[in-house]
Amino acid sequence: MPEVRRRNLLQPDETIEFDHGHMTSVRVGDLTVGYEVCEPGWRWSTHVKPLVGTEWCMSRHVGFQLSGRWGLLLPDGTTMEIGPNDVFDIPPGHDAWTIGDEPSIALDWEGLRTWATPIGVGERVLLTIVFTDIVDSTPTAHRLGEQAWGDLLARHNETARRAIANHRGLEVETTGDGFLATFDGPARACRAAIEIRESARSLGLDVRAGIHTGEVDVIGSKVRGIAVHEAARIVAAAAPSEILVSGITRHLAAGSGLSFDDRGERHLKGLDGPRRLFAVVADEPAAAALRARA
Repeated sequence: MPEVRRRNLLQPDETIEFDHGHMTSVRVGDLTVGYEVCEPGWRWSTHVKPLVGTEWCMSRHVGFQLSGRWGLLLPDGTTMEIGPNDVFDIPPGHDAWTIGDEPSIALDWEGLRTWATPIGVGERVLLTIVFTDIVDSTPTAHRLGEQAWGDLLARHNETARRAIANHRGLEVETTGDGFLATFDGPARACRAAIEIRESARSLGLDVRAGIHTGEVDVIGSKVRGIAVHEAARIVAAAAPSEILVSGITRHLAAGSGLSFDDRGERHLKGLDGPRRLFAVVADEPAAAALRARA
């Protein structure tokens, strides 16, 4: 029997005070909903950028504007104003500020768990990279038809984004039928991939994933480097429903409670020498709980 959940923002799980504003949030199952107030004069690049060390806000924000107005700037120069009753979906990589003499007040149900996650933009940093891929997406799209496939893909994207946020990841980009995301720890990356796979199964989709940990260059909202290419090659080597990780990711996840099966050495296209890969073995009770929750 599905469970009905109700929370009240006047009794928050968390309250964050920041210069020229504050945010209260509640957790409703897998969803975190926040009530965010940004006072006149607030600007992300002025008041938050020094705290997180990124050139742009690297969190996706999905929400509803209750009152007040705020401005948005993207790296390509695109600007936009958000006002009362606007529903917004803001991608990673942006600046924002309050417009006028009235506070900007919004409900936000994405991005709250990662809005203050520091990443050294323009520097080489150690991250765990995850690629996911829907198996046989093209035949499935032809079988279902354009509209039904679009609806199904949208549902999958929402559950995948929720899983990424649940485990403190950052969405870098979508790949048409999959995601590229980064995490500050290999165990979180593996558990996010498990959650994405199980949520996809509940929709009748089959997802595979490739995970690698290494140094990358963070440039704006993108990541670059050999480590990214290696993660892409690893997902290409994965079987349907398989989550493959590199040896370094498996080593760094030791002690996390995750278990791995040795899949032997593989030659990955464009990379020198063989790589030993391992498959993440999900804890079945946890996987069952994810399927029930989806």
